[in-house]
Amino acid sequence: MSAQTTRVCFELRIRPDLIDEYVARHTPVRAEMLEEIAAAGRRNYSLFLGEGGHLIGYYETDDDAAAQAYLAASPVAAAWEAEMAPYFVGLEGRPDQAATPLAEVFHLADQLAAASPAASAPSVTAETTASAPTESTRS
Repeated sequence: MSAQTTRVCFELRIRPDLIDEYVARHTPVRAEMLEEIAAAGRRNYSLFLGEGGHLIGYYETDDDAAAQAYLAASPVAAAWEAEMAPYFVGLEGRPDQAATPLAEVFHLADQLAAASPAASAPSVTAETTASAPTESTRS
């Protein structure tokens, strides 16, 4: 993952009486919608379904605002989201634009990088090496 990658997680609630139909509509998603998601710059996109229709989504992107704008302007995405809107509880607007974002509180790779000895070791600079005694400067 590049330093510019943004991880996005969101939640939605599916109407309990429509869960099976919602799952069927995503098995598989239409090819043109998959292509639009990819063209928007979203990757590693997953949806997870929990008890009672609790839906968690996750994707990665280099520019979430641009991805959102691309999908907002896409006729393919607009048609898909209009079809999906009735499946959700308490949602105003398009599902892809109105989902509740979740705050990231932990990411393993970030914490491993921050905890690695290389991350915490003082860096050697020209100033620290210039002031260190050498064989020729010791008396």
